[in-house]
Amino acid sequence: MLRLVQIGNTLPLSYPVDPTSEFQAGQIAQLKVIGNEIVCGVSDGTAPLGIIDEINTSAFTKASIDEVVVIPAVGVHDGYGNYVSAIDVMKDMINPSIVRSSFTSDVEGLILNDRNGILIAPAGTPLNYDSDGDGIPDSIRAIVSYIYRINNIPGDNTTIGSGRITVWFARGIFETDQFDPKARYVTNATLFCNGEGMLTTEQPTPNHPGIAMVTGPPTGLNETLELLWL
Repeated sequence: MLRLVQIGNTLPLSYPVDPTSEFQAGQIAQLKVIGNEIVCGVSDGTAPLGIIDEINTSAFTKASIDEVVVIPAVGVHDGYGNYVSAIDVMKDMINPSIVRSSFTSDVEGLILNDRNGILIAPAGTPLNYDSDGDGIPDSIRAIVSYIYRINNIPGDNTTIGSGRITVWFARGIFETDQFDPKARYVTNATLFCNGEGMLTTEQPTPNHPGIAMVTGPPTGLNETLELLWL
């Protein structure tokens, strides 16, 4: 998803599309050479050109940021004054079909069933949350972020008719859901492009240039990133 917040009077560029690339609106573009032809596809972060405003994907994806998952558990003492789960326990997350490589959690040792969107806490996981307020921990509370595939919505290719891709390259303010959920976003932070054409605050290497600035961080209520393209 890409939303144009403030772009002035500047028009986007149009290039022949890289036929080998899959992308969604909001990912970052880069020029490439195939044979003797210059084409445009998804950036690897080293030479970002602009923001893609086209779609060529078999499945749409979105990010879930700072989702709270509370897993009820029966606690037992671990011999050190702590309560831990007596057995394996699990809880459904909001979304299934999770991209495993994108998943992050503030609780270590949890097991992800990415297909069904289930989070499993193995026996022995420390209980860190008191859900009923009686002073005794009775559950595991985890804050997770991830990218998930949107079920029952088929992919699309908006470049079929023209064979060209639209790219916004000039300074402007944009909003997108195509960013790395593992990174942390704060206002005014510099944005880079990772190897999958996603925005991130983590610079992959010293040679990866800063391309934008965070103007509106994603939250659990608003799972999009607002940015100023530089």
